Amino acid sequence: MNRALTLWRRVPAPVVDVAVVAVAAVDVWLNLWDATEIGLALAALGCAALAFRRRFPFVVFLLSLPVTLLQDVAVTPLVALFTLAERSRNRRLLAVCVALSAVVGSLPWPHVGGSGVVQPMTLVAFAYNLATALAPVLFGQLVQAQRDLKRRLVEVEEAKEHERALHAQAVLARERAQLAREMHDVVSHQVSLIAVQAGALQVATKEADTQEAARTIRSLSVTTLDELRTMVTLLRASGGRATELTPQPTLADLHKLVASSGTQTRLAGELPPAVGTPAQRALYRTVQEALTNVRKHAPGATALVELWQDGNNVGVTITNTPPTRPALPLPGSQQGLVGLRERAEILHGTLEAGPTAVGGYRVRLQVPLAAD
Repeated sequence: MNRALTLWRRVPAPVVDVAVVAVAAVDVWLNLWDATEIGLALAALGCAALAFRRRFPFVVFLLSLPVTLLQDVAVTPLVALFTLAERSRNRRLLAVCVALSAVVGSLPWPHVGGSGVVQPMTLVAFAYNLATALAPVLFGQLVQAQRDLKRRLVEVEEAKEHERALHAQAVLARERAQLAREMHDVVSHQVSLIAVQAGALQVATKEADTQEAARTIRSLSVTTLDELRTMVTLLRASGGRATELTPQPTLADLHKLVASSGTQTRLAGELPPAVGTPAQRALYRTVQEALTNVRKHAPGATALVELWQDGNNVGVTITNTPPTRPALPLPGSQQGLVGLRERAEILHGTLEAGPTAVGGYRVRLQVPLAAD
């Protein structure tokens, strides 16, 4: 069945429309035993309207109703109901359309049929027509739910992949920070002692060869110490997975972050070039965490990132609209905002986060302009 559905979806839409219209026309032609010119015109209009059912599903359904008067079970209104149910999320509208189709199919219409036989509307006929109209609606809703489920599964997989990438970056950053601390606290300390001892030996000894050896050891130790300090700085600043020694992001990287966030986001405002490096990192990480939360907890929402300056303070405000779809139950550490608050406190700033009055969410960071 899945293979058949896959093959059916590969058929071009115009070909499907022509086939649907042809089947509906053949169905009307085979089942119209005796009809007036008005009935034939209404039937032809309903069949031809099926070609536009994707763009105007409700109008096409209304145009297909007269076909229901001409025969008990017609392809035209069933296809129209299926298309409307597949594309509409208004359950009340669908219920009204089902009831309307059942009522129209149960009412006598002597001006359309040529036989002149008028049968009164009965409860049995109405129930039969109601069940007939309900079937394509339920099937259309099932197709819609399957499509939504497929899209949400893709979103879940993308969110999990993003979460794994962030986790890998965090683990890599912690490992490099630990390595930097070990190099600074142990290796650099030992090399410093070697340099000091070599300098003391160079001063204390009277032999020229020993003095030269001590001077060489001291010079190499100082050079090695400078290289170790450079390596420690690079290890602390790096954390990306694309390169081995990538510096921490700054405000210049915000445009790339916003563009690759997976959320419809607009970046507004500018900050002066005098913003300190720690403050730039805090602003970047706040935007990164906020957009990640929007993607995870507010599917379909749009976001606005505003950079601003207030006297000697700079900051960023990230505001997102309410989600358009239910939030997905994704795993998380629940420590993102906690870490941002700790970072803000270290820089003598503040972080505020909470829901907005219209159902969205807002994150606001304020740090000193020259935070260090």
